[in-house]
Amino acid sequence: MRKLINSTYLTLDGVIENPVWTTPYFAEEAAEVATEITADADALLMGRATYDGFSQAWPAMDESDPNTGAAFFNNVKKYVASTTLKDPSWKNTEVLDGDLVEAVAKLKAQDGKNIIQYGYGSVTGQLVKAGLVDEVKFWIHPVIEGIGNFSSELSDVKATFELIGTRVFGNGVIVVTYRPKATA
Repeated sequence: MRKLINSTYLTLDGVIENPVWTTPYFAEEAAEVATEITADADALLMGRATYDGFSQAWPAMDESDPNTGAAFFNNVKKYVASTTLKDPSWKNTEVLDGDLVEAVAKLKAQDGKNIIQYGYGSVTGQLVKAGLVDEVKFWIHPVIEGIGNFSSELSDVKATFELIGTRVFGNGVIVVTYRPKATA
C-alpha cells in the first residue's frame, strides 16, 4: 500500500499561507530533504488552493535545472480534491470525483510509490480524521508572520502523533516527522 506523506512549511506562529518567507531558508540541507521526499513519490495530492498556487508557479520554472524541482512537479501525476475545478490545465492533473476519503483510499491501495501532499488545510483534516495520512513533516522556520495560523481550519480535527524523525538545519529550520499514533 502506498503512503500518504504530508509536507508543510510552517512559521513559529503556525502560519502556512503564502510561504515566500521560506525562500531565504531553502539552502542545500532543505534541497536534500525535499529531494528525498520527491524521490520516494510518484504522485501529488492537493486541495484547490494549493493547486491554484502550484499550477501558476511550477510551469514557469526551468525544468532543465535540477535545482528547481520543476521537472518533478510538472511531470508527476497530480490529484486535486475540488468540487469546482472542472478542466485543470496543468499537465498530468486529475480532479478526484466523489467522496474524498474513498478516492484517496483507492489511490493508496494502488501500486506505486508515496503520494505527497503539501499544505495542511481542510483536505488534510478530512484525511487525518479518516486515518489516511501516514506521515506529516513540518518544516518549522525561525520566522514569525503574525497573521493567524493553520489550526483555525482544523478546529474539529483531533489526532495524536508520535515523533519518528528530526532534522535540524544550520540556518535554524527544523523538520520534524510524525506518524499517527495508534489509538487503543
